[in-house]
Amino acid sequence: MVANLIDWTPIWVIFLIPLVGLVVAGDVECLDSIYGSGQSYCSPAVSDFWTSIQFIAVLPGVVYFIWNFCYRQGATGQSIGKSVMKFRVVSAQTWQPIGFWMSLVRQIAHYVDQIVCCVGYLWPLWDKKRQTLADKIVGTVCLPLGAGPPPPPQWIEPQDPSLP
Repeated sequence: MVANLIDWTPIWVIFLIPLVGLVVAGDVECLDSIYGSGQSYCSPAVSDFWTSIQFIAVLPGVVYFIWNFCYRQGATGQSIGKSVMKFRVVSAQTWQPIGFWMSLVRQIAHYVDQIVCCVGYLWPLWDKKRQTLADKIVGTVCLPLGAGPPPPPQWIEPQDPSLP
């Protein structure tokens, strides 16, 4: 939860800059026209300015998202928030980072977590592997740093090291 807050804060700050600009400029009618019901009058110059600022601000937000959630998390298993909270995302099969594309798919799969009142995010509270629904879909687990794979089940006998 805290890792998610750390990861998404820069994106929300970028999104909120134009909103704060309109509020500080005192153009509440324009704010209502752009983001609200659209019934108020807003001069095209003011509206176009703040809309273009928000459109331009989307680019660094997208770059940050791709770098943090896809590239960084895919290559190392950790986004910025996960590294601060000292855990990582790995494949449940290989115990290795999942790579760029699967990390992107995992982020998209988090929409499944949100579909029914965010129950998917609460799933780790009662799940044995502490996985969200997105983790189950993609086949990932979140582990504390330094944690290795679980021991093999007791019914599997260890191999004799003297055998070739």
